[in-house]
Amino acid sequence: MNNKENTDLAHRQHVKYFMRFLNILPSSLSSHDTTRVTIAYFSVAGLDVLGSIASISLDLRSRIIEWLYLLQVHPNKENGDMSTCGFQGSSTINIDLDSANSHYRCGHLAMTYTALCSLLALGDDLSRINRKAIINGVKALQTEEGNFSATLSGCESDMRFVYCAACISYILNDWSGFNIEKATEYIIKCIGYDNGIAQCPELESHGGTTYCALATLSLTNQLDKLSEQQVDRLRRWLVFRQVDGFQGRPNKPVDTCYSFWVGASLKMLDALHLTNYSSNRKYVYETQDCVVGGFSKWPDTCTDPMHTYLGLAGLSLIGVNGLLEIEPTLNITKRAYEHLKYLHEKWASEA
Repeated sequence: MNNKENTDLAHRQHVKYFMRFLNILPSSLSSHDTTRVTIAYFSVAGLDVLGSIASISLDLRSRIIEWLYLLQVHPNKENGDMSTCGFQGSSTINIDLDSANSHYRCGHLAMTYTALCSLLALGDDLSRINRKAIINGVKALQTEEGNFSATLSGCESDMRFVYCAACISYILNDWSGFNIEKATEYIIKCIGYDNGIAQCPELESHGGTTYCALATLSLTNQLDKLSEQQVDRLRRWLVFRQVDGFQGRPNKPVDTCYSFWVGASLKMLDALHLTNYSSNRKYVYETQDCVVGGFSKWPDTCTDPMHTYLGLAGLSLIGVNGLLEIEPTLNITKRAYEHLKYLHEKWASEA
């Protein structure tokens, strides 16, 4: 049951909520089993932003890390091909195939990104990551247009996977598999007539893909490729997405997740302060289940791990007490980000 009058964060209930998802996948999410890594990411990252990563026992933390590494796809044993390397989404599809069909056991950019973020939040040193292989896997997925496919086995290619590829390259501190110039050109082509950014050129502008585009430009140090006029118009488009909470597109209902997607986009453009924090916070709290824990996309609807994490991340951006600060470009906590920077320094000293 949601409590519309509640104005406090149900911290303890949210911790329990995420812990349940780390122990068992409920039947309501059984159709998402092949993307179980993303559910683990929302749960681990959610506990992290709550400042409660210690709620995961050392034993469970170790088991999650081992499970994630089991999903890493290594180079082909016969010919050393690395084009399929990355992380799979679930042990459900972690199967051995004969050589003729081995390309169907391949990494997925979104699963690789969320697996790496989870490992960082759990304090892993990434020493078992085959960095060279994963970067080659990323390279194999960039298209001539500059965007990325999610996987080699046949999938759509759009802005979401440009972002995932950029995050993977940033985390592994290796851009050799990511053509920055082509990706930047693709992003600029996706700016719509209304100044928002779409999944692909000439499609409808969207808050989520605007975030993916801006975060990619930020991670690749290409934000200056947008003109001052483009940035000003983009800020305006994003600010106009606020009703009380935020919507993802004009004339659509507000949705908890856009408190992060739109909020983080504005944060990267130094414009979040132009929004009404109080109205945003009030809407997100209306979607909070104070009894069982979790947030939903709309008031009085079922909670889920994605909207719970993104709701908390959005609240973190506007400084709600009891939440750790978020690094908006990578969508991880500053705590996990500092761990990543330590690893980068370590790798540099070992090179």
